[in-house]
Amino acid sequence: MDFNIGKTEVFGLESAIKASGNPMRTVFDRNEINEKDLKRAISLGSCRGGEGHDNYLKGIVVEFDITAPLYWWKQAQRYHFFEYVSSQSTMHCLLKFDITNQCVEETNKEVLTIVNRIKDEYNNISDDDKEAKTKKWRELVASTPCGFCLGATMVTNYQQLKTMYNQRKFHKLKEWHTFCDWCDKLPHFNEFTGCKRD
Repeated sequence: MDFNIGKTEVFGLESAIKASGNPMRTVFDRNEINEKDLKRAISLGSCRGGEGHDNYLKGIVVEFDITAPLYWWKQAQRYHFFEYVSSQSTMHCLLKFDITNQCVEETNKEVLTIVNRIKDEYNNISDDDKEAKTKKWRELVASTPCGFCLGATMVTNYQQLKTMYNQRKFHKLKEWHTFCDWCDKLPHFNEFTGCKRD
């Protein structure tokens, strides 16, 4: 299974650009955006992270589907506004998954053999033997490799993506490079965030 991002939707682009000028307005209006609004949005959005001038980027909301290995999810979950809408569940579906095909190709084949054996052992325990079932289930969950992939629908915004991009653009994991490639294709992302890989 491969790391994959799809079904991307971007919301609030124009209203966020207009809102970037709110701090300097004496008359609050949000008419159509103009050239001045665009220039201001580019200037404010490309400030250094943490300065606060890029707060309007929070208004550009991104929803998407992503399938990623557990080792990637552990890193992605550290971000403040990178929220699950809903995800696949190991608790509900681990026994239904084809575990070998659900893992990235680099997952050790011996590990997969062991995990599939544990799954088979679980399935061969009588439903009446609840204690043995519970023990084997815990062994299966604890032994599932980090290369196991789960899909989720996520929601975030351009300000959070700016942080993620800048922190991960040179990361060892190829999945982060694919993630940054995806960011590069979002409407006006590089222009409004100043993000680039030099």
